[in-house]
Amino acid sequence: MTKIAGLASNRGRNLLHIDERTPGGAELAVVLSNEEGAPVLDAAAERGIPTEVVERDDDESRESHERRVLDRLSSYDFDVVCLDGYMRILTETFIDAAPTTLNVHPSILPSFPGMDAHEQVLDAGVRMTGCTVHVVTEEVDAGPIVTQEAVPVYESDDEASLKERVLYEGEFTAYPRAVRWFAEGRIEIDGDTVRVDGDDGGDFPERRLVTDDKVAELRYGENPHQDAAVYADDACEEASVVRAPQLNEGAKGLSYNNYNDADGALNLIKEFDEPAAAVIKHTNPAGCATADSLSDAYEKALSTDPMSAFGGIVALNRECDAETAEQIIDSFKEVVVAPGYTDAALDVLTEKKNLRVLDIGELGDRTDTLTEKPLVGGRLVQERDLWAPTEEDLDIVTETKPTDEQLETMLFAWKVLKHVKSNGILFADGTETVGVGMGQVSRVDAVRLAAMKAEEHAEGKGPDGAVMASDAFFPFPDGIEEAADAGIDAVIQPGGSVNDEDVIAAADEHGIAMAFTGQRCFRHD
Repeated sequence: MTKIAGLASNRGRNLLHIDERTPGGAELAVVLSNEEGAPVLDAAAERGIPTEVVERDDDESRESHERRVLDRLSSYDFDVVCLDGYMRILTETFIDAAPTTLNVHPSILPSFPGMDAHEQVLDAGVRMTGCTVHVVTEEVDAGPIVTQEAVPVYESDDEASLKERVLYEGEFTAYPRAVRWFAEGRIEIDGDTVRVDGDDGGDFPERRLVTDDKVAELRYGENPHQDAAVYADDACEEASVVRAPQLNEGAKGLSYNNYNDADGALNLIKEFDEPAAAVIKHTNPAGCATADSLSDAYEKALSTDPMSAFGGIVALNRECDAETAEQIIDSFKEVVVAPGYTDAALDVLTEKKNLRVLDIGELGDRTDTLTEKPLVGGRLVQERDLWAPTEEDLDIVTETKPTDEQLETMLFAWKVLKHVKSNGILFADGTETVGVGMGQVSRVDAVRLAAMKAEEHAEGKGPDGAVMASDAFFPFPDGIEEAADAGIDAVIQPGGSVNDEDVIAAADEHGIAMAFTGQRCFRHD
């Protein structure tokens, strides 16, 4: 375990934060101050950390004082020294005798070194500052840089507010990172250069900076008691709802939930090259279809579950025409998202006062390769699920072989299923959805829900003869039994269960064709 000797002259908030975080398992072996009564001493003692005080006498040289500091530290076992507001310039007497010594400076060095960094930043009018963790040398604030963290400067900032934000947003991130790297043996110091093993970039780099610009403050968040805003990544080249202009002036702005659902709907219709329409409710597809015309696609999507589609979000992957617009306003919808609208379509859609009409421009390619989910205290980042099987990817595992039409439906169903919250089951016929079972903790319940939706809510279609898609394998044959009872004729699923043989046998018993993809498509957000 890496042990730290911490040196501070005042509050030592970075040292205390490192003690709380124990980055890489590192812990404070001792806290030493050159000021009797420094607040850090009581705070450390309360945590059970040994403390020492070595004040410098009035006429004492720096070298003499440092030798006394080293002598006091000699009874402790430590691997690295961390300075935190230690208001003394160290000489080679200390630096040569001690292990690697780190310090954090409240600016992005080499800019704004010295005691008054925040004042320098504000006087210079820069829009970005931050902090730097560096190796201590005799030259002040000039040692090899270990890591840095950026912090924006706002018009309203004064020295106090900037100092506080640099501490909490910059130093509290960068200093534990540097200690963790040191504890993990990843730091190599070679003269004026610091090398960090693994700090190589790539899709999942060691450090990520996420900088977005606020587009608008929203009326509220998911619920009225939550404040919210929407931010934009202006480097994103992919068609997005974030900066899409709202074409019907005077309508209320989009809410947090509107943005979330509209993003989900747009991502779904991006799956298809053919004219496609989707209706989304609470980020789940209420229906989706492709057809030769946009209006036919919308009609088929809506008919999957017109009751659930009430108050939903409509997404189209073609310019919206008047015929499709007339169908959309026939029932209450919150938002329409499309890559353009004819003048006649706009005339129709803007008749509805609070139907928000978004023009996301040319769809183009899906260029964003990562997706992320914020967590309290961090975020999850993963590759975006852009995979969908082709016919060649399917492994037909049953005695009954799927027809060409069923194979086409399997591929369509999988593309929609990717956007259904897990556990997800989807029934489809041709290239239109028939029933959707989403967000269930039991896969059998998801099958039952999809069957109920198809039997009771779908208009002009039902589960008989449909294809079922499952976002993960069936662990037991009971899901297949439920599907057979509903009238399902073919199944596409990942496979990979220890009970695959039993599941296949159940499908064979009912004359159901089944294909394995070898890949699952969980969606948990």
